[in-house]
Amino acid sequence: MCSAVAAVAQSPSRPGRQPNLVTPVVALIGATGAVGVEMVQCLEKRRFPLASLRLFASARSAGQTMPYAGRNIVIEELREDALDGIDIALFSAGSGISKRFGPLLAERGTIVIDNSSAFRMRADVPLVVPEINADALAGHRNIIANPNCAAILSITPLWPIHRVNPIKRLILSTYQAASGAGAAAMQELREATRAHLEDREYQHTVLPHPYAFNVFSHNTRIDPATGYNEEETKVMEETRKIFNEPDLRITATCVRVPVLRAHCISVNFECANPISAAEVREIVSKAPGVKLVDDPENNYFPMPKDASGADDLLVGRIRQDVSDPTGRSVSLFVAGDQLLKGAALNAVQIAEALLTRAN
Repeated sequence: MCSAVAAVAQSPSRPGRQPNLVTPVVALIGATGAVGVEMVQCLEKRRFPLASLRLFASARSAGQTMPYAGRNIVIEELREDALDGIDIALFSAGSGISKRFGPLLAERGTIVIDNSSAFRMRADVPLVVPEINADALAGHRNIIANPNCAAILSITPLWPIHRVNPIKRLILSTYQAASGAGAAAMQELREATRAHLEDREYQHTVLPHPYAFNVFSHNTRIDPATGYNEEETKVMEETRKIFNEPDLRITATCVRVPVLRAHCISVNFECANPISAAEVREIVSKAPGVKLVDDPENNYFPMPKDASGADDLLVGRIRQDVSDPTGRSVSLFVAGDQLLKGAALNAVQIAEALLTRAN
């Protein structure tokens, strides 16, 4: 553990300045990435009450501009000496950058909302989906983790069900779009698809397998001891932490599919007591951040084409699991924009929740 990270773990309080949570100065670390661009747009669309917005990226992007609220903001090079006076910092630049700069900012009194995996499973760092566990923000120590995209999209619709009839077992299968691997993977899918249709050779460089018209196991390392890849492990561990259910029985299978944007998840859950598909449909129809798309007559259910660019998660295909004679299991299907609710939007909602709590 580096010294800065160790200091965060050991310090019971923050000696730095108190952040302004009325009209904060907001910084975005990793502004030019796929999620960073969406964060800027979310802040503007939701009229986040900031005093000023500062955008940071690598040296090669410094000096470029990005539009925000009718003006162009100059992108700054990410350097330690350029990070003073920031109240809230939204990080979307990878775990290495987060581990280096997040604790330094936290020590200066900045509240860090981090989109990487760097701090998610630390006991002293809240892992937050505002619709589920906004109360966890009360214990933050200037670093707050934004969960894995597949975890957010999978469990946000399940929380109101869990509150009514506790979920005891959860089986997830994810169908993850190129957006989850960043802008380069999205471009590779476009180029590979074009080459395939034109019967041309294409050498993939971003993802480990040909992407056009193909499906493959999520491109993270497989744990030889468990057989699960890192994405699957994240989904399982983070779900338990967010739900505060360390003994929840959960398994996940995560795959990449040739879709540009918006992940889909097949969900099967078993509750403590019998529950009908009609009951689940009623609960989901009232859930915050969720839109019911469940039209069997027209065979119309959640799809990436409808979820792309949408803030709400789409939920449908709600049906009784006929393999469970106890009547406690239901299956459903979710589609959600990985760049929005799976990343940028959730981070901005965390920042909004901080302001609400402070005011």
